[in-house]
Amino acid sequence: MSFTILFVADICGRVGRQAAAHMIKPLREKHSADFVIANIENAAGGFGVTPPMSQKAFSYGIDVQTSGNHIWDRQDIIDYLYDKPKLLRPANFPIGAPGLGSYVQQVGDVRVAVLNLMGRTYMKDIDCPFKVADRELNQIDPDVNIVFVDFHAEATSEKQALFYYLDGKISAIVGTHTHVQTADEQVSARGTAYITDAGMTGPFDSIIGMQKKPALERFLTGMPKRFTTASDDIRISGVIVDIDAATGRAERIERYCEKFDIRDAQSLNEETD
Repeated sequence: MSFTILFVADICGRVGRQAAAHMIKPLREKHSADFVIANIENAAGGFGVTPPMSQKAFSYGIDVQTSGNHIWDRQDIIDYLYDKPKLLRPANFPIGAPGLGSYVQQVGDVRVAVLNLMGRTYMKDIDCPFKVADRELNQIDPDVNIVFVDFHAEATSEKQALFYYLDGKISAIVGTHTHVQTADEQVSARGTAYITDAGMTGPFDSIIGMQKKPALERFLTGMPKRFTTASDDIRISGVIVDIDAATGRAERIERYCEKFDIRDAQSLNEETD
């Protein structure tokens, strides 16, 4: 039996939330997806996520939410993480950090594990994602065949290295964080699906989701600038992964990037940034 996972790349700002709200369920139906994972760490104006935003995002058809380096940007998320294990923070934050880095969910007769990790190259100096991946995988019940990893990292080399390190031990490893979708999706001979970065759900007429003018000024002058999410050319991006439920081996990975016309939405009552 094939088990299909729809992964939604980094949801960025209000327009990203609107695209997710109106497009995840149709995409889930289109691809007959059994399970939906979405990275929502940029949902609140591009920096962090609030408890109401996370709670509402589950109603979009998301089963498990992942995050990354911006998970602590909104302080009110800390208490929420204790109460909502289906919103993950990277597992390799030091022991004692709020929340969980992995979650196992029963879907019919299938048990699916989702593991969230974060890179260290050009990122926060936290615990080793390779060693923590070993620790987390050793703690997952042997009867859990499907293991999906969201690796939130900057360097393509670190993402590729973790792919080869975990090759054959997990079903899929999908890179997030850069907001630029790569074209290197593959399924290894050992049955692990991989893509360096799944992209972004949000405004593509932007610099990785932010308005272009302040981002350009920061590069040109080196001076700090206030970043605000852009609002044009909205798209939803990610990957679809088909996995053999009995063996946990990936059979196919396909990337997608679809436009969202905000004028077609019947209700745009999303939370303000």
